[in-house]
Parts: sequence; structure tokens; C-alpha cells
Amino acid sequence: MQISVSIARRLLTIAVIGTSALLWSSTRGAMAQQSTVAANGKDQAYVVEYYYKTKWGHAEEFLALFKKNHYPVLKKEIELGRMLRVSMTVPRYHTTEDGRWDYRVTIVYKNAAIANDNFDSAALIKQLFPDQETYKKEEQRRFEILEAHWDLPIKDMDLDAH
Repeated sequence: MQISVSIARRLLTIAVIGTSALLWSSTRGAMAQQSTVAANGKDQAYVVEYYYKTKWGHAEEFLALFKKNHYPVLKKEIELGRMLRVSMTVPRYHTTEDGRWDYRVTIVYKNAAIANDNFDSAALIKQLFPDQETYKKEEQRRFEILEAHWDLPIKDMDLDAH
């Protein structure tokens, strides 16, 4: 069976138009879904937990340095509206060494965009700590006494959702 050239062209045109319409529809739907997600997440808080495991016998030194040098920077970021809340948790009891951590700092950012915007805190640090030489030495020491550090973005789960 032979198809005339004009019928073949019409079928090809219909196929191209149909495929284009399908692609346009699915792209439009995906774009609408992305903008909805972006709009919903724009003002949604974003939570990250920061875990610190110190070398044995150095937990209190780490805490003192954290409170002296890092916590004021975090409080300043709260004042700027970048963060909503900063809190610290310590374990009540000990665990196995491989699962041990000494401090968990939870930061609630205003939203995910702010949490991931590569904010440069250098100006804040210079303002808060005019003696930059001492600040840098103490921050170096704070990280020297760490055995491990990890960051864990978390999200709430709705257990009643279907």
C-alpha cells in the first residue's frame, strides 16, 4: 500500500503538531508545579541540625569557644532576619563511640533560599570581633578539638497525612 506524498505530509504535520501540543502541555504543567513549590517553600522555614563531636576532654572548651565566637554571629543573623531561631542540645546519656556527638545546634532559617545563599559573614565577624588575630586563632582551636562535624537538613513528617 502506497501513501501519496501529500497524505504523508499531512500525517507528519499532524504528528508534529500533536507532539508539540503534548510537550507544551506537559512543560506548562511542570512549570506550574515548580512555581507552586517555589511559592509554597518561599516562606517556609528550613531547618538544619549541625552536629559536633569533640575530642575526649575538650567538650567544655569547644562550648566556651562556640559561645564566644560563633554564637554572636548567629544571633546577629537572627537580628538581620536570616534565621528565626538557634538552639543547642546535648545528649543526656552517652552512646557508643561511633554514634557519639557532644552538641547539636539547630538553626531554623527563614527559608531554604536564605539557608543556601552563600551569605558572607565576614563583615559581621569583623564588626563583632575587631581583634581578628585572636578570633582566627580561637576559631582554629575550636575546629582543632573536633573529631567530627556534620550538617543535616531536616524536615517535619506529617504522620496523619494520607
